[in-house]
Amino acid sequence: MKEKAINIIKGGVTSAKGFLAGAVAAGLKKNDLLDLALIYSEVPASVAGVYTTNRVKAAPLELTKQRVSGGIGQAVIINAGNANACTGEQGMPAAMEMARSAAVALDIPEEYVMVASTGVIGVPLPVEKIVKAVPGAASSLSKEGHDLACQAIMTTDLVPKEYAVQVQIGEKVVTIGGMAKGSGMIHPNMATMLCFITTDAVIASDVLQGALKGSVDDSFNMITVDGDTSTNDMVVVLANGLADNPAIQMDSEDYQTFCKGLSEVCRALAKSIARDGEGATRLIEVQVIGAPSVQDARLASRSVAGSNLFKAAVFGKDANWGRILCALGYSGANFDPALTDILIGDVAVAKDGGAVHFDEEQALKMLEQDPVKVFVDLKSGTHAATAWGCDLTYDYVRINGSYRT
Repeated sequence: MKEKAINIIKGGVTSAKGFLAGAVAAGLKKNDLLDLALIYSEVPASVAGVYTTNRVKAAPLELTKQRVSGGIGQAVIINAGNANACTGEQGMPAAMEMARSAAVALDIPEEYVMVASTGVIGVPLPVEKIVKAVPGAASSLSKEGHDLACQAIMTTDLVPKEYAVQVQIGEKVVTIGGMAKGSGMIHPNMATMLCFITTDAVIASDVLQGALKGSVDDSFNMITVDGDTSTNDMVVVLANGLADNPAIQMDSEDYQTFCKGLSEVCRALAKSIARDGEGATRLIEVQVIGAPSVQDARLASRSVAGSNLFKAAVFGKDANWGRILCALGYSGANFDPALTDILIGDVAVAKDGGAVHFDEEQALKMLEQDPVKVFVDLKSGTHAATAWGCDLTYDYVRINGSYRT
């Protein structure tokens, strides 16, 4: 059977039918920068979500988790500049007030509004600034507003992150678009990030949840910048059904097609987060094959991508393959080091767990590329996985040494 094509299109969270977005400056960031975003569906939508595994969870995340469990949503309100995390008894009322103000401005049920926050932890959220700014955010909603919304959710991000695709379900074209923020405190499970995805597909919330979980496992849970996982991380998907496709059923051909489109969006956004790692100059892509299981392949690839020693070596353009083998060894993956082959780009630097002669100048050229590609064959099975990270530079310390101030 011929595989259905995934068409990449311009846009983000407003690419799908019936979705609008907008943003304003509420005064949470300095210099009157955009810091409050709204995403709105013209009709109620099925919703699904995946969240941080950190035991310390921010109030907006807890509220959104409750709302998503209801299966229906219509809007997301997001602020940057303050995480509303570790703020004690003030946290949940502030998150609920954000949702309430959005619901009033949009004239929708309060329980249909999800909330997300990002920024400094442990500082009370000045929710009165948000409430005052919400009507302006609602007035700014448009199909073109995806760009402003993308900018509004950024913190230390250097670039906005959005992506959209189209797939065919039955005789209908289904669009899937998303936006994300993330640059530091990035590590599975999940990375410190916010991601919002919209689609006009007809799909029930439980089926959407299954599709999202699988897509996140192979994308956002396969990136790492610095080994830290935060308190506010979430991926939320809204599906409003305006594509009018046949309802997508679990494990059907249409489901597989939808999952491929959703995974394409998730992987693209995940890679853009890793590439934009704080102070980073190059993306690192680590592909592991020949593993005994998918879990072993994921453990191995994530361990290499997350090794601070190897990340520093990539920054210094040093083909120090011993750091790769070392990271594989403490990854928890099941493999035989004496069988392992390692390549940097197309240069074989180790075979059967030992040194081989290689051209240092050619290896240097591979380490200058973006992305820097690492290929590992464990020769212990048939499973594979790919993880993404970035190099570790002086600027990472500079940025995080003064993040709060």
